Amino acid sequence: MYAVIKTGGKQYRVAAGQTLKVESLPVEEGQFIDFKEVLLIANGDDITVGHPMVEGAIVKASIVEHGRGDKIRIVKFRRRKHSRKHMGHRQNFTSVKIESIQR
Repeated sequence: MYAVIKTGGKQYRVAAGQTLKVESLPVEEGQFIDFKEVLLIANGDDITVGHPMVEGAIVKASIVEHGRGDKIRIVKFRRRKHSRKHMGHRQNFTSVKIESIQR
């Protein structure tokens, strides 16, 4: 059984027991969170697609940790101008473990 949820402006395919990194969520570590924006639920050949969300479907997850991703280096360079700019970025994330998928 799997579901497609929407969080942080992105869509994720999740199954029970799976751990994934999503955009930063304002919940403490060890707490539980319910994802109510469920777009699809599939159990074998039985597939339920929402319009746009599946009514009454909830994906329960627990917060494992908060962290920051790897640094991304950004270099802006203009040829023949002696102009160069270096920047970096580290995106915050929340690691969640999917506990159950309920209809």
